[in-house]
Amino acid sequence: MQNRLPEIIDPLNLADKRGELHGQLPLNALLRLNEKLVNNDGVVNVSLYFGREGRIPYVDGNLETTLLLTCQKCLQGVEFKVNNAVKLGIVTSIEYVARLPLEYEPLLVEEETLLLSTLVEDELLLSLPDYPKHEYDCVVEGVAKDIVSAFEEIAPKKPNPFSVLAHLKKSTGES
Repeated sequence: MQNRLPEIIDPLNLADKRGELHGQLPLNALLRLNEKLVNNDGVVNVSLYFGREGRIPYVDGNLETTLLLTCQKCLQGVEFKVNNAVKLGIVTSIEYVARLPLEYEPLLVEEETLLLSTLVEDELLLSLPDYPKHEYDCVVEGVAKDIVSAFEEIAPKKPNPFSVLAHLKKSTGES
């Protein structure tokens, strides 16, 4: 069953009410993430629980999806499975970040509400690898040679500045 997620949430109110959010967000709604994807088809499965631990409001849950990133070796698509645990302490100012227990990452809420897609997108962006690549050796034999030969065809032909030295070497070698 697919539950509908709200577009805008009030994290502190949800924490007070021990709210839960379950559902799916389409990947094409996450604009900053889309810049890093080969294909934005698919969804993110979202399960978030809000509550309080003492005086600290928190968000706990899970994000699950499969992203199609660009392999940095062969420049083809590579699937990257995401199954991220979310554990955020909700803070209203930067001063409260130091008071969070170590197991919580800060979620700075400067206004009363925030876009749920922004929270999900931030967590997904943080989970991306620096250099996505296939687990197998994906460099296709001959591709580098094709690139070099294509470059040589379009690169302007310049005379070799050392060709004069080769001529001098031949003339001194014959004497």
